[in-house]
Amino acid sequence: MSSEYEMSVNDYIAVIKHRAWLLIVTGAVIIGAAVLVATSMPPIYQSSGTILVESQQISPDLVAGNNNTFADERIEVIRQRVMTREHLEAIINKYNLFETGSRRLTLTEKIEEMRNAISVALVSAAVKGRGEVTIAFRLAFEHREPEVANEVANELVTLFLNENIKQRTERASETTEFLTQEANKLRTELEVLENKLADFKQAHGNALPEHQELRMNMLSRSELELKDIDRDYKAANEDLRFQDLELSAAHAGLSIKQGTAGAAAEPVEDLASLKAEYARLLTIYTEAHPDVRTVKRKIAAMQASQGRGGSVTPVSLDVARVQARIAASEQRMRSLAAQKQQLLDKIATLESQILEAPQVERGLVTLMRDHENARKKYEEIRTKEMSAKITESLEQENKAERFVLLEAPLMPEKPVRPNRKKVVALGFVLAPVGAGALVMLLEMLSQRVRGVDALTSVLGRRVLVAIPYIHTQAELARRKQWRTILVLCGVLMIVVSLVLLHFFYMPLDLLMFKALARFE
Repeated sequence: MSSEYEMSVNDYIAVIKHRAWLLIVTGAVIIGAAVLVATSMPPIYQSSGTILVESQQISPDLVAGNNNTFADERIEVIRQRVMTREHLEAIINKYNLFETGSRRLTLTEKIEEMRNAISVALVSAAVKGRGEVTIAFRLAFEHREPEVANEVANELVTLFLNENIKQRTERASETTEFLTQEANKLRTELEVLENKLADFKQAHGNALPEHQELRMNMLSRSELELKDIDRDYKAANEDLRFQDLELSAAHAGLSIKQGTAGAAAEPVEDLASLKAEYARLLTIYTEAHPDVRTVKRKIAAMQASQGRGGSVTPVSLDVARVQARIAASEQRMRSLAAQKQQLLDKIATLESQILEAPQVERGLVTLMRDHENARKKYEEIRTKEMSAKITESLEQENKAERFVLLEAPLMPEKPVRPNRKKVVALGFVLAPVGAGALVMLLEMLSQRVRGVDALTSVLGRRVLVAIPYIHTQAELARRKQWRTILVLCGVLMIVVSLVLLHFFYMPLDLLMFKALARFE
C-alpha cells in the first residue's frame, strides 16, 4: 500500500468490524485479569496510634527545659533508636512475623520488611510567631493479619514513649554529670590559683600595692624622726664638748689635800646623800635609767676612794658630777647613733619596698585577673549545674516536654491495601486501550488493501465497479451463533460485575437504596 494513502473513517470502522471479536476478547481478558489480580492480592491491615508532643508543664520563664531541638528532630532520633536491629528482631521473634509464604526470608530481609511496614507521619500546625510546628505524630504498622498489626503497633507506641523518657532522662543526667565534673575541675583550678595568690602575697607582703600609702607615710615619719635624731645628736655633741670644758675646770680648781679633817667628813656625808638619792630614783625608774646609772657610778667612785684611804687624792664631787654627765652624754650619743642607723636601715627598706611595689603589683594583677576569671567561670558553671539538676528533676518527674498517647492503636476493621475498586477500574480503563493497541499493531503489520480508495491508490487507476461480499448460509448461521455467544458473555459479565459489587464494594440492596435516594 502506498504511504501516501491515509485511512478514512470508513476504513477505521471497517477495521473495527473486522477485528470486533479480537477487541471483545482482548478487553474481556484484560478485565478478567484485573478482577483476578484484585481478588488474589492479599489484604493489608494498618493499625495506627497518635502521640501528642505536650509542652512543658512548668513555665519556661521559671525553669528552663531540656528541649533545645525541634520536635521533628527528636522524633526522628527516637525513630532511629527504636528501629534498630535489636528492637526489630525482638518484635519479629515475639510475634513470629513474616514466616508465612512460600519463600523463606533471612533475618536481614525480615528486618527490612519490618522497617518498610512501619510509618511515622508528623502532624504539624501553624503557631503564631513560630510558623509550622510539629504538635503530634502518627505511628502505624501494616500486616496481613489485623490482630498482629494491632499488637505490633501497640508495642511500637510503647517503645517510642519509653525511648523518649529514657533519652531525655539520660540527656539530663549526662548534662548534670558533665557540668559537675567541669565544676570540680574549675574548683581545683581556682584553689590552685588561690594558693598561688596567697603564696605571692606572703612572699611579697611588705611590697603589696595596697600598703603603698602606708609605706609612704612611714617613710615620711622615719625621715622626720631622722631629722629629730640628727638634731638631738648635734645637741648632745655640743653638751659633751661643754662638759669636757667643765671637767677641765673642775680638775684645775678643786684639789683635795691628804690628812685634812674637813675633807674626810665631806665624802662620808656626800656618800650617804648619794645612797639616799639612789634609793629614791629606784622607786621611780629602773636600774637601766641613765640617772640611776649615773648616781650608781658616783657611789661606786666614792666607795673606791674611801677604800684606798689617804694614799690617793680623792676626786671632788664636782669632778664626779661632771664625769657622770659626760658618761650620760656619751651614752645618749651612742643611743642616738644606734637609733639613727636603725632609721636609715628602715628608710632603705621602705624605699626598696616602694621601688619593688610596681613589679609586685604587675605580678599580683596577673594572678588576681586569672583568679577572677576562674571564679567567674566557676560561678557560671555552678549556676548551670543547678539549672541542669532542676531540669533533671523535671524529666524524672515527667514535668518537662513529653510524649502523651493521644489515641491508642485500634483493631483495624478493613484493609488499607489493595484498593480493589481502583484495580478493577484500572482494568476497565486498560481493556479498550490494550485491545485497541493490539488491533493497531496487527493492522500495521498487515499488508491488505482496504476498500476502493486504497485499491485506487495502489493501482493508480479508477475502479469502475465494486462487487460486495456475499455471505453464505453457513456464514450467516455462524454469525448468529457468535451473536448469541456474545450476548451470553455480556450477561455473564454483568452478573460477575454485580457479584463483585456485592461482595467487594457494597451489598446490592444498599447500593439500590442509595441510588434511589439520589432521585428522590
